[in-house]
Amino acid sequence: MSRIWLFMAAAERSATRRAAQLGMAGFGLVIFGCAHLASTASFQIPPVPTGQARIWFYRDYEPYAGRGRPAIAANGAYVGIAELGGAFYRDVPPGHYRVTVETTGVDVNQTSDLELGSGREAFIKIVSNPSWVSGTLSNYERPTFYAWLIPSEAAQGEVAKLAFFGGN
Repeated sequence: MSRIWLFMAAAERSATRRAAQLGMAGFGLVIFGCAHLASTASFQIPPVPTGQARIWFYRDYEPYAGRGRPAIAANGAYVGIAELGGAFYRDVPPGHYRVTVETTGVDVNQTSDLELGSGREAFIKIVSNPSWVSGTLSNYERPTFYAWLIPSEAAQGEVAKLAFFGGN
């Protein structure tokens, strides 16, 4: 009788442990699966500060895009990371800016040059060619990235839908 009781007690502990592990896994999926950042449209974005200009940087969520998180620079100075499906802005002094993005390959139209006056905004969209360098031996891809200046009218609607990663 004691052997049966020991077997049942061990089975019950094992089942309880498994249920707890499944519960924790399910909880993790709920927390991490539903934890989306709020869209840019849901935030009250402050106006461009007096004597400054604003550059928005954004990257659409593209299922087949290069998954990398390339660094973005303006006039050679780091400004942030291009998050897939995200947007952020930097307030900068008025002037000329060359925007570049970290990339594997070298192609045409990978940088943008813009002239910003006081109180003005510009929108830079980061796009990728996900299979710039690829191979079949170990099945790899290395994307190349582009920083494209997009007209404000088109970009504002795109940015509004993306996750907001902050400003300055």
